[in-house]
Amino acid sequence: MNIRTKILFLILTKILISVFITSCKEDTNEETILLYGRAAAAFSQGHFAETASLLENEQNFYPALLLRAKALYFSNNGDEAEKLLRRTLRRNPGSGEASLFLARILREQGKDHEARRISESLLRDNPQDIRALRLASDLAAQEGDLESAAALLDRAVEASAESALVFVDRARIRWSTGNGSGALEDLYRAELLLPWNTALNRGIRDLRATINARESLINPRESLYENQ
Repeated sequence: MNIRTKILFLILTKILISVFITSCKEDTNEETILLYGRAAAAFSQGHFAETASLLENEQNFYPALLLRAKALYFSNNGDEAEKLLRRTLRRNPGSGEASLFLARILREQGKDHEARRISESLLRDNPQDIRALRLASDLAAQEGDLESAAALLDRAVEASAESALVFVDRARIRWSTGNGSGALEDLYRAELLLPWNTALNRGIRDLRATINARESLINPRESLYENQ
């Protein structure tokens, strides 16, 4: 699958997910969906001003509002991005992604107290949100509370173990469908996410060695995984 195809696949996937999530909440027409697809394509290519312009008149479709806010931010228009995110959250108060992005903008603007309040709210809803944990840790460190900052990062490390298991699961599927190289790469990524020399980490290393032994053709990158 070439890069162009991957980008198109990612865009289409995002569109389908967005439509599914919002279908019960909003009367989203085909024109809006197509416009969002164009804007998502522009965003993925780094055309942030174009993305913001395409979505300028969209007022209801939540994925489009969030995408425009991100485009505004990356166009060095943080103030407008902040205003849009606040409006978006008034309409969709349970949006964790919009809340997190707003907190990051507030952090850059020096509004640490509000940013920390948002991060704490996100962690109450999802204590294992790695992005919120990192943000909360950064804010705690900024305030000189290094003990809390370290404790938050410890929680993020623990939460990352779940992500490691996702890679292990995908490695199993890839290996069973004949994609040995993909399985090896997933296992390597899983190993990096886990503390060194734990039982699970050792098990992953053993599994990688087994797959390596059974693969007749190992490219240099995969051989590098085996030696690390």
